[in-house]
Amino acid sequence: MKISTDRPFDAVLCDVDNVIRFYDSGPLAELERAAGLAEGSTARVAFAPEVDLPLMRGEIGLGQWVESIVAGFAGRVPRERARELGRALADSPFRADAEIVALLRRVRAAGVPLVLVTNATVRLEDDLAEMGLTGLADHVVSSARLGVVKPDRKIYEIAASLVDASFERCLFVDDTEENVEAALALGMTGVVYRELADLKAALGSLPALS
Repeated sequence: MKISTDRPFDAVLCDVDNVIRFYDSGPLAELERAAGLAEGSTARVAFAPEVDLPLMRGEIGLGQWVESIVAGFAGRVPRERARELGRALADSPFRADAEIVALLRRVRAAGVPLVLVTNATVRLEDDLAEMGLTGLADHVVSSARLGVVKPDRKIYEIAASLVDASFERCLFVDDTEENVEAALALGMTGVVYRELADLKAALGSLPALS
């Protein structure tokens, strides 16, 4: 087991969505208003566990997910309108946060391995390439490739093992409290990400960041 005495962590395990990647919900919100729906209605249907988990485990593709969203809207909006909403969600434009990307690159430059640990679709690798982030991390641990989603213990174990780091020497960063709590239960240091300052504070003792 690798132990370091000159840095606070031996690995940073970082979520992707709402930490590195952010979506533009504007186009979808316009469609929801046109359909007489409250903003966020599509997301509430789409991210219900019975609809979302098969996608995150890689059991279905985005097209099947859209059809599950259509079924979830049954009785509320016409099927074609529901399909339009589902496709708009699936194809929402996104961007990488330049500041967090720069910080994570500095983490790696300081000699600390970076692992992306994310509940994602099988499109993740293409999405990372689209954002110019294919080489951002040492490893990418995707739920859709493993068939296991956070906060399942197995996904954390795999991420730590890829960089030969003990749980106690890992910093885990995620925007979802439940996922961070699971990391804390394993002995990791956890950060519930809300803004860049949250991660900067946790990494402040790294020489390259001070």
